[in-house]
Amino acid sequence: MSDMITADLVDLDLSADTKEAAARALAERMVALGRVTDLEGFLADVAAREAQMPTGLDGGIGIPHCRSEHVTEPTLAFGRSAAGIDFGAADGPADLIFLIAAPAGADDAHLTILSSLARQLMNSEFTDALRAAGDAASAAALIRGDETPGAAEENSGSADSAAVSAAASADTAAGSTTEDTPDTAPDTTEKSPETPGGNARPFRIVAVTSCPTGIAHTYMAAESLENAGRDAGVELVVETQGSAGFTRLDPALIAAADGVIFAHDVPVRDKDRFAGKPTVDVGVKAGINRPAELITEVREKAARGEVSAGAPAGAGTPVERAGEPGEGYGTKLRKWLMTGVSYMVPFVAAGGLLIALGFAIGGWEINKAPSVMEHFDWTQVDSWGALLFQIGAVAFGFLVPVLAGYIAYGMADRPGLVPGFVGGAISLTINAGFLGGLAAGLIAGGVVMAIQRVKIPPVLRGIMPVVVIPLISSAIVGFLMFVVIGKPIAEAQEAMTDWLDGLSGTNAILLGILLGLMMCFDLGGPVNKVAYAFATAGIAVADPSDSAMKVMAAVMAAGMVPPLAMALATTIRGKLFTQTERENGKAAWVLGASFISEGAIPFAAADPLRVIPASMAGGAVTGALSMAFDATLRAPHGGIFVVPLIGNPLLFLVAIAAGVCVTTALVVVLKGMRKPALGAAPTEPGAGTAAASAESKQPVAA
Repeated sequence: MSDMITADLVDLDLSADTKEAAARALAERMVALGRVTDLEGFLADVAAREAQMPTGLDGGIGIPHCRSEHVTEPTLAFGRSAAGIDFGAADGPADLIFLIAAPAGADDAHLTILSSLARQLMNSEFTDALRAAGDAASAAALIRGDETPGAAEENSGSADSAAVSAAASADTAAGSTTEDTPDTAPDTTEKSPETPGGNARPFRIVAVTSCPTGIAHTYMAAESLENAGRDAGVELVVETQGSAGFTRLDPALIAAADGVIFAHDVPVRDKDRFAGKPTVDVGVKAGINRPAELITEVREKAARGEVSAGAPAGAGTPVERAGEPGEGYGTKLRKWLMTGVSYMVPFVAAGGLLIALGFAIGGWEINKAPSVMEHFDWTQVDSWGALLFQIGAVAFGFLVPVLAGYIAYGMADRPGLVPGFVGGAISLTINAGFLGGLAAGLIAGGVVMAIQRVKIPPVLRGIMPVVVIPLISSAIVGFLMFVVIGKPIAEAQEAMTDWLDGLSGTNAILLGILLGLMMCFDLGGPVNKVAYAFATAGIAVADPSDSAMKVMAAVMAAGMVPPLAMALATTIRGKLFTQTERENGKAAWVLGASFISEGAIPFAAADPLRVIPASMAGGAVTGALSMAFDATLRAPHGGIFVVPLIGNPLLFLVAIAAGVCVTTALVVVLKGMRKPALGAAPTEPGAGTAAASAESKQPVAA
């Protein structure tokens, strides 16, 4: 912090009477030193941050702060008010005001300043020394850490305060990572009478802190909880979910914890990791102001056996479900790939539908139309068709980079995005296509994960996420894609395209059968998604081949069969189904018509040995007929709502109807062989085989 605050940025006689006036007075000092280029613009950014949540803290502290494009370098200004200024704290006005400014985009620099300051503000000797400081230079030295509180207070005699300040600074310099487990003195292990089971070990708590901007309050709450934990003789480890990302607590640490504290004003990320434990859930300021009470509360809940509810299967974002520790590499790989596919699918859907509408409005020659920048006539239908086609083509240009970027994201979180997107863009440049995107994403994620394992000196940690990791990982991924593996992948992509183009007759029908079986095997699960990804990869270009569009049509047709068949079966033979299943059957009409295979999951979960084989039989029939009828589909989703955009639409519907009839007949026959007992309790949709429910939360990739 040595270059962030100087004596010129300190006002020990701040005369402002409002928080706006205080911010202006301190900001003017920044302007005078050339650290803020536009006073009014910067103050507007400060006010916008203040509007999110008051920055006043108990103990007479105000910490207005923001990131702004008008800031040239991270800067901290300090003011001391004799009368006090209202910053919204519950205990009254603030007499110590810290204005923190960071350049736009400088998340890590901003966090470094604020987390360091925030942790020092939890030390009463530090704040007392600031109140007693006799000159601006001494106050600035205190804040920088150049001078200890004991040295600043002439008569304090606090011999050990330097060690306290040094420990706080060392903790901040280490990045305040959530992997640092605090040591607990041996003599405290016997002082935890409420330890579950009476074990001679301290009570263990894991905590998460976060605030709207992920900056000051996040780290102040962490410091406050850690200090209270030491005072209470418990082991307490905090995960600070700041605005520059966060490091997840070790799963083993969470598993061994006796309780959990959430001190947050924004949703806790990856919250399902903490399910099933005694939990206290409060706002971030409670973590700052009353940490001892929170520790007592969570210990009391543990003694009573109160635990939080378990997270539903598949809860969280795709990234939060990807690659958890303890899973096999095969499972992790599938989740990483499906993460990329799940983020890619909306681009496929939007781009594909726009292109399909462009063809429907402007005809099949619309792809040869000139750019609408050069020629667009508001009164001509062809111009509107060309506009839709060209917007869709632009959307399709993002497919491979998004796929690669989010595969890497699933592996390495935010640091994986840059090399992933770069690798995906290179894949397009070298014509490696969809396969190149898969490889680029996996390589990028692996490279970032490898870099993150390297031990980095504390002084460099602040620039790792924004400079070092993107630079090194992008260079490595770019080299591998351009020089080493790009050409073989491009050749493999070309070979796959040629194979699809060469499909005809029996071979095409066999492929349709295989895709139909896959689409209906696990109804939205991994096998279903492999078939869907194969189909969307074929049409993920501006001008796909007829064979690729036939594959897409077969996949969508087969995916519509199971829910439609279950809906029909519950209509014609309702006595074979429970009341709950009959209600689900009504919804299955809409889900099936919309190409959401998951509409059949409640039925498959309740009776997998009858429903799944029947669904697969109908899907195979539909897939084969769709290929035999030469039905084509340019859009990757939509069900019956995109029938006007389908080639040979009537025969496409015939293929679906045939499959629905086959599945319905088989289900009725199989269930009729084992009539359910009268009054049988409805089976919950969540029960059943893993195959039927493992990946049922993403209907878009039905």
